[in-house]
Amino acid sequence: MRRRTALKAIGIGIGGLVVLGGGGLGVYYAAAKRDTFGKIPFDRALPIPSLAEADRGGSGARVFTLGIQPGETRFKDGPATRTWGVNGTYLGPTIRARRGERVEFAVHNGLDQETSLHWHGMHLPAAMDGGPHQPVAAGGTWRPRWTVDQPAATLWYHPHVHGATADHMYRGLTGLFIVDDEDAEALNLPSEYGVDDVPMIVQDRAFDGDNQFEQRTPLGGSLGVIGDEILVNGTIGPYFDVTTRLVRLRLLNGSNARLYNFGFSDDRSFWLVATDGGLLAEPWETDRLYLSPGERAEIVVAFQPGERVELRSYPSDHGGLVGRLDGFDDRLDICQFRAAGTLAGAAVPPAELAAVPDLAGEPVAEGRSFVLASDQINGRSMAMDRIDFGVREGSVEVWEVTNDNGFLHNFHVHDVQFQVLTVDGQPPEPHLRGRKDTILLVQGKRYRLAMRFTDHTDPNMPYMYHCHLLQHEDDGMMGQFVVLGEGERVGVVPQQHSHP
Repeated sequence: MRRRTALKAIGIGIGGLVVLGGGGLGVYYAAAKRDTFGKIPFDRALPIPSLAEADRGGSGARVFTLGIQPGETRFKDGPATRTWGVNGTYLGPTIRARRGERVEFAVHNGLDQETSLHWHGMHLPAAMDGGPHQPVAAGGTWRPRWTVDQPAATLWYHPHVHGATADHMYRGLTGLFIVDDEDAEALNLPSEYGVDDVPMIVQDRAFDGDNQFEQRTPLGGSLGVIGDEILVNGTIGPYFDVTTRLVRLRLLNGSNARLYNFGFSDDRSFWLVATDGGLLAEPWETDRLYLSPGERAEIVVAFQPGERVELRSYPSDHGGLVGRLDGFDDRLDICQFRAAGTLAGAAVPPAELAAVPDLAGEPVAEGRSFVLASDQINGRSMAMDRIDFGVREGSVEVWEVTNDNGFLHNFHVHDVQFQVLTVDGQPPEPHLRGRKDTILLVQGKRYRLAMRFTDHTDPNMPYMYHCHLLQHEDDGMMGQFVVLGEGERVGVVPQQHSHP
């Protein structure tokens, strides 16, 4: 019996812990809320991930060499923490490529077990996707290649090993993948990497008494591992020196399970300019922004000379009666911004950003329904040798997705960026009106997602769709589809083998 099903069976589900909350459980529940507002010293400069270097291959492609390796990283005073990283001991470099460029990778696995790297949000052939069917053996090297063909966006990469994604990501295998294009570069948006265009990989981690990562799942929790320390780009309590009036933050929720409700300590507003798949049509001004695991957002923040302000995560409305156990009531300081006495540049972002394709009026080739519940999608657990369905290349499909078991889930689709048509029959909120590949599923609501499948047909090699709360994914909340060319039928998944 899987963990969340078992919890429901013994009454520790939504409201169950409150009912059983006498004695020790009641004390545990009362103490579960974490509050670090005003308590973080912010005594370390925010590190900026280096940009990955590339050689020019014989085919003209840019060739990136990525080495997955074990190591030790010092996050706090005392012993160093055993970690994994890419071209380093923790996290990996930021990969940057332009639309239309041919890219190749040499991904070497220096661990003592197989792992993988998945290019989250990238439109590419299924065999290059880095999902569970492309593991890299210990000591082996994988060489994917493709042409970047999608709008400018903040994507990322991480392991996708069937049944072990949560563990491999928690150890540190994560990095950003930024796609650039001429349209985005023509806008007057902050764009100097590490100066006014700042990557922020936000993660939670728990440490034991020896400073080693502890994969701690809360008693009665439903999401997986929840940490009590917040890292940004691998650093606890960082500050960032602001030198411009506008700063663009590329936010990634790189946690396994924690939901963040981002805002600033003075409740200032900021502009959302891009979501998972790229720029919005126009900036959306807000003072709060939810990101579930795997989601990205680009926000633009205005600063005044000489001020200090903290980026925070505020309590969430989506946790239910026992959401406190999974961090929904937490108040967390994340990063401090320290503005210089004189700031350069513009004070507001451009009023118009990008033309966002609208699929609402397109002919729909197929409608599908997906219900996420009990570590399954539509009552089925993931099976590596089962292709759940095929989609036709060039077609538009509408998928209706529902979270139906009282626990938080989200939904990620490989290869495509989708458009949110409606939420419970209503137009989506502004933060859901851009291109998305991962979406938070609020319990009981129906999300209609439109997506067009183009290029990269393969009747045998599947893409994934799954919950991106990683314990849920590892426990089986995942399925597989293939993209079919004209006349092709769903084939058979090749026998899995690691890249030697």
